[in-house]
Amino acid sequence: MARLVVALAAGVVFGLGLAVSAMVDAGKVLAFLDLAGAWDPSLALVMTGALAVALPGFQLARRRAAPALAMSFETPKAKSINLRLVSGAALFGVGWGLVGLCPGPAIASLAYAIWQVPVFLAAMAGGAWGAAWVAGAAGARARTGLEG
Repeated sequence: MARLVVALAAGVVFGLGLAVSAMVDAGKVLAFLDLAGAWDPSLALVMTGALAVALPGFQLARRRAAPALAMSFETPKAKSINLRLVSGAALFGVGWGLVGLCPGPAIASLAYAIWQVPVFLAAMAGGAWGAAWVAGAAGARARTGLEG
């Protein structure tokens, strides 16, 4: 139960930070990406502030044997850069650049009752389902020897 409470609190703080910094405004994010036009550097300042908080936190966490609410730290198993990683990052970047939203701000934007946000979230969920389906189909072909 404590893990759920801490996760909820972290999510609320993250959402409030997005709202206070106006990063739930897709137009503000798109203005940051518009280097040739009316560029708005505020997203870079928000990212710098986030790093100023996160980096010391990660350094403190490295000194601990285990997290406070779990038996051990969970770190990514994959260490290599592969096609799946690069294509996923590219797809994320293209979507972010076209719409000005990514998952965190989109969920926080639900509080503003903007009709486009649920459409975006539905498309995102559909894309996640489609990616899982493609990965499952590829894994099934590999397990049965039907690659080709």
